[in-house]
Amino acid sequence: MDVDDIETVAVIGSGNMGHGITEVVAMAGYDVTMRDIEEDIVQDGYESIEWSLDKLAENDRLDEPPAAILDRISTEVDLEAAVAGADIVIEAVPEQMDLKKDVFSDLDDYAEDGAILASNTSSLSITEIASATDRPEDVVGMHFFNPPVKMDLVEVIYGAETDDDTAQATYDFVEAVEKTPIFVRKDVNGFVVNSVLGPFGEEAAWMASEDLATIEEIDAAMVYGRGYPMGPFELGDLTGIDVGYHVRKEAGKEIPPLMEAKVEAEELGRKTGEGYYRYDDGEGVTYEQGQGEDVDTLRIEARMVNEAAKLVGNDVATPDAIDTGMKLGAGFPEGICVRGDKLGLDTVLAKLEDLHEQYGADRYEPADYLVGLVEDGKTGKEAGEGFYEYNTGSGPGDYNTITWDLTDDGLLEVKLDRPERMNALSNDLMDAVVDLLESVDTEDVRAVSFEGAGDRAFSAGADVTGFADIEPAKRAEPTEVFRVVDEFPRPTIAKIDGYCLGGGFELALACDLRVATEDSQFGFPEITLGLLPGGGGTQRALRMIGEARAKELVFRGEHIDAERAENWGLINRAVPEEEYEDTCADFLDDLVSGPPLALQHAKRVMNEGADEDLDAGLQMESQAFALLLTTQDAREGTAAFQEDREPEFTGE
Repeated sequence: MDVDDIETVAVIGSGNMGHGITEVVAMAGYDVTMRDIEEDIVQDGYESIEWSLDKLAENDRLDEPPAAILDRISTEVDLEAAVAGADIVIEAVPEQMDLKKDVFSDLDDYAEDGAILASNTSSLSITEIASATDRPEDVVGMHFFNPPVKMDLVEVIYGAETDDDTAQATYDFVEAVEKTPIFVRKDVNGFVVNSVLGPFGEEAAWMASEDLATIEEIDAAMVYGRGYPMGPFELGDLTGIDVGYHVRKEAGKEIPPLMEAKVEAEELGRKTGEGYYRYDDGEGVTYEQGQGEDVDTLRIEARMVNEAAKLVGNDVATPDAIDTGMKLGAGFPEGICVRGDKLGLDTVLAKLEDLHEQYGADRYEPADYLVGLVEDGKTGKEAGEGFYEYNTGSGPGDYNTITWDLTDDGLLEVKLDRPERMNALSNDLMDAVVDLLESVDTEDVRAVSFEGAGDRAFSAGADVTGFADIEPAKRAEPTEVFRVVDEFPRPTIAKIDGYCLGGGFELALACDLRVATEDSQFGFPEITLGLLPGGGGTQRALRMIGEARAKELVFRGEHIDAERAENWGLINRAVPEEEYEDTCADFLDDLVSGPPLALQHAKRVMNEGADEDLDAGLQMESQAFALLLTTQDAREGTAAFQEDREPEFTGE
């Protein structure tokens, strides 16, 4: 089976996951049949899809009317009829092994030969599920995260006998439904995300059980000190304390006393009104910024890094797959492998060894892969290599927060790659942009484009989770990334589709040109945080649109739409979605085919002349014009004009 062969899909189960997966598949243009055991159950799922599509339409998140998507969805109660002709079947029934094996046994009888049989299980063995069939090579894990419509990640999991072609077609299908897949190449308990996420709650519970810190202190330390989206106890209450309890119980792991006590008291979290915090007659989460400053957060993070090292060392997943999974599936501010490299893998190893010596528990035993990295001197970012290799000053490298490509015609395409955070500007992302622009050979570059990954934002601003680590003395100087973009000797363009706010807006303003979709939003919300734009926003906006409008943007902190941004002169074009790519291409074609030397000097003269009086600016212009008259490009441009042909500029 190849992804191009997939036309018809069947989803078995119409609960939260089943109807969510059905909606995602239908939105991507596939015909899909959703099946459940009773008509009223499957109709409830269908109505949930109707409601969700209406909400997406209200928020302008659909490319077509809800009715067109619903036309691609059919419902069924009979399993044989549901899977007839299906190229891929996605099982999404409750997490009970016997039930799943029964379903797959029936699928073995009813599904087409060669059809992909995928399970949406979040924790059960794909190998055991596949054992219910006579075609285990066609069985694969396909773990969507809840809710599927909103969550971007899908784990593609190999069973012991899953064929490579089956796994690859599934991976490609996930991309075709506009989700982000990661390979889990071995059928391990917890797969990737839950394996790494497990110690986040478990180790916190051990620490609280030992009275080393309170629940509130640990949550505050992990959120405000380390930048996680929520604290481990807050997360446990949200997902259900019993869920993590049973996963650990089934895996034969020792349960922290605090967790066990909560389950025995049936205080399971939000769903019961009380868990680690009280909800029905309490305040809910009660931790605050400033608490937990002495909490040993390394103890929790070291265990997560260790779990990642086990996965890499056992060839379950690559560091990049793990980090993608943790960012998209768990909302981590950065990948755990990147974080381990920043902490220093020698520091992580020393912490684990100390804990193992103190407690003697298996959970602290360092992974062989981690030990090997440290013994080889690959201790992380400062050493130049850890889980990843880092830039050594010899040229552009691979980055974890941006992707880039230099085309044959000289276009350097840069994509801000943090869609799970709406491409918020973290320190790592800004450092990566600086490193790329300072190390790329500018002789090979004709123009640079910046855009955001995903479909929601160019960049929604600075990553506020990093504010706690900012040293005021260092931020008293202008932020380097905006200066480097502004001063790069080739034309730069910001391709804006979605939110362009705060630091993201400042990055766009540092570019020479800006093209946006009509639905894009612009603004400086910093004032609502008690701050002001700190990346040149106050000064660039003032020079571009004048005092009154610049102060309105900064003082009020409100968003403006693309039409107003164009009218004010903040962007060059605001165009309909369907014209966006063509418009950007037209701009870029002119830039990459234009005369490099003339564009370079024009940019320098205009940027530097803006800060001079008119006479000084005119003098700069005249000097540049005279210099360009001596170039081969000027002679080529003149000759092409006289011969009525397109010039071929070489930058000489």
